[in-house]
Amino acid sequence: MNWARILAYVTGTVDQELLLRNEYLAAENRILKAQLKGRLRLSDAERATLGEIAHRLGRKVLGEVANVARPDTILAWYRKLVARKFDGSKARRGPGRPRGLSAPVWGGNPVAIFGSAIMAMTQNYCPFYF
Repeated sequence: MNWARILAYVTGTVDQELLLRNEYLAAENRILKAQLKGRLRLSDAERATLGEIAHRLGRKVLGEVANVARPDTILAWYRKLVARKFDGSKARRGPGRPRGLSAPVWGGNPVAIFGSAIMAMTQNYCPFYF
């Protein structure tokens, strides 16, 4: 048998299986959503995840698949995600040490500590020490 033919057959069956899985999941989601009462409340992380996947799918396919919200709404979640990512909030930090960090681990004035350590080491060796 020709390798190209075998490859076409295998990829065709894999594509067919993926299409059937997606069709099943879409039907299952529709059924479960019909059983819910009221609005479905999503967290920001869930909206971001759905928005990323929806952006890759595109508006046309999303219109056929989306049941949680309208395609325009889901794509708006993606736009807000991208806008929040590039809004420069990390660059707006003020100068200096961030709040909440304590003094250095050794505590106190490091110059005084270093000076007292040098003085203690040189007391026995300094010819001018009385």
